[in-house]
Amino acid sequence: MNKTKKVISFGKIGHTLSTVQAAVDVNSVRTDQQSVGFGKFGNISKTNVQQNDSCEEIDAIPETDPENQQMREIMGFGGFGKKCKQFNIEEMLEQVTRTAKERSRANIDSAVEKLGPLSVSEPKNEKQLCKQSEDDSNDDFIGPPVPAQLVHSATDNIITGKDKEDEFGVSSENSGEEDDNENEENWRDKIPASHEVSMLHGTKAVVAVAADPAGARLATGSVDYDIRFWDFAGMDATMQSFRTLQPCENHPIKSLQYSVTGDVILVISGMSQAKVLDRDGFEVAECVKGDQYIADMARTKGHTAPLNSGCWHPRVREEFLTCAADSTCRLWDVEKPQHHKAIIKTRAQNGLKTVPTACAYSRDGNLIACACMDGSLQMWDHRKLFVNTAMLLRDAHQSGTETSCLAFSYLGSLLATRGCDDTLKIWDLRAFKKPLHVVEDLFSRYSTTDCSFSPDDAMILTGESVRRGQNSGRLHFYDSKIFDKVTEVDVTDSHVIKAVWHPKLNQIFVGCGNGTVKVYYDNNCSMRGAKLCVVKTRRKVKQVEVVAAQQILTPHALPMFRQEKPKSIRKQMERDRQDPVKSRRPDLPISSGQGGRVATSGGTLSSYVIRNLGLSKRVEDDQDPREAILRYAKEAAENPYWVSPAYSKTQPTPIFQKSGEEDEEEDQAPSAKKVKL
Repeated sequence: MNKTKKVISFGKIGHTLSTVQAAVDVNSVRTDQQSVGFGKFGNISKTNVQQNDSCEEIDAIPETDPENQQMREIMGFGGFGKKCKQFNIEEMLEQVTRTAKERSRANIDSAVEKLGPLSVSEPKNEKQLCKQSEDDSNDDFIGPPVPAQLVHSATDNIITGKDKEDEFGVSSENSGEEDDNENEENWRDKIPASHEVSMLHGTKAVVAVAADPAGARLATGSVDYDIRFWDFAGMDATMQSFRTLQPCENHPIKSLQYSVTGDVILVISGMSQAKVLDRDGFEVAECVKGDQYIADMARTKGHTAPLNSGCWHPRVREEFLTCAADSTCRLWDVEKPQHHKAIIKTRAQNGLKTVPTACAYSRDGNLIACACMDGSLQMWDHRKLFVNTAMLLRDAHQSGTETSCLAFSYLGSLLATRGCDDTLKIWDLRAFKKPLHVVEDLFSRYSTTDCSFSPDDAMILTGESVRRGQNSGRLHFYDSKIFDKVTEVDVTDSHVIKAVWHPKLNQIFVGCGNGTVKVYYDNNCSMRGAKLCVVKTRRKVKQVEVVAAQQILTPHALPMFRQEKPKSIRKQMERDRQDPVKSRRPDLPISSGQGGRVATSGGTLSSYVIRNLGLSKRVEDDQDPREAILRYAKEAAENPYWVSPAYSKTQPTPIFQKSGEEDEEEDQAPSAKKVKL
């Protein structure tokens, strides 16, 4: 009798524990009754547990699939589960386009029903437009079609040059001139120069102007050694600075610049030590001075010659750069001003030293640019050692002249240089061999005349000094792409040295040679800054007025009810002042002998003490103290009070010698004195 053993099944895989039954057909496994089955592989699920613990398969994979057949033959089961659902992407796209067209047509029909028919003028080339619209309608498109009124209005505006000349009688040349005028007006609208305000710094030239990034404060420096701080929120229409100081003693100020955060300001002067001040003008740090007797500048801790320029790092708030006449550029840290962070030596083409006149960081801080007295532009990579230059251009400006300013564009690809060789040049850092544009005949008298880009990099502005025969200094604006002059502004009857276009305020601050600072702004485009001060009027300081009591005049009143006439308060105050009690006069100082507290009681300390003890009698300092004591001898003998009553019982009787006997004994006694030999 063959006894059937329990079979353990894994999905479609089955194995019997009987030794008699050697093999089991795969198809018979699906239908045979098996006693035990757990789990499932693929699409065999345990649906019903009967008495013989059989498993039933649902959603079976069709056997016609050759892959499943092959897997059954090899592995014993037909798959790992249900297949993923496949989508027809082309059909789905067609369906989406159809629904979009239907919805757009429905929206247009509903809009036409609400608005009603539109009266539209027919265009001149109606046939071409109709043909074009038919061709366009045949194309597949997604979204609503273009309204007809927009198409007709566009065609009405398309007029050739001949039509313009026929209808309006204007030639194409005149229209070109009008376009140029319109372009100039558009450029002028971008420049905030509709209004101006003057601030008086002093009588000397203002060679340094700096505005903090927030636009709340302005700092100006001059050759008269003064730095003035201006607060726009606290000023009124009189435009007066709130602080003036001389941080560098008798050294002219050459450059000022606020840090990226605006909490400190870098001061570059004629001395060899740069200083860092806070927003209120108090000193935060001072760079160390180098040893001028050391030849190798790398071994000195600081500059040994007057500074020329300096600037802050655009990304690192603690780092700043300075260049000096000792032919070095040094990097500093505000927290460690006792030693420079790094040093850069500027060399001429022959290998000798050359003096750097201007330095600047690129907008991302990766490049350090420097202009030298030999006319060269030298750049170093901030991420590498400052041994070799990353970019070098000799003869960028005339040799022997100072390059007063280096300005990077906000995008960082352009560089503008202003030189004392009366030129303004713009360079492309991607092709650094030749300048893109050059403007000549720009007279510059000061070595700090600068140039800068507008906030959108569309224009470059620079100042011009007054020549002989001219009446005013001018501020020039140039297009940064084609370098054509956009416009020029007459600033004042003196030189134009510094010009700062603040990107946040959209205002231009100009430092002039006569000690004034001009602020240009526009009521529509500019914000805050000088606009806050113009609308404020100066308030007078209110004086404290003493309101006296009201005096009722009754000339016919009875004497008991009559009030006295008010007297002058001034006379009363003078009398009170003379009274030592009412004026609370302090004790007069002690003098020797007279007028002081000691002199009133005597000239000595003992007399002063006796007076303070309450003795009524005055002690005279000139009398003999023995006579003063003997004066009270008789009274003390008759009325003893202190010593005599204590010794009255025990005191022995005194025995004195007689006067005659005393004389005889004195004669008989030998002389006590020794005879001189």
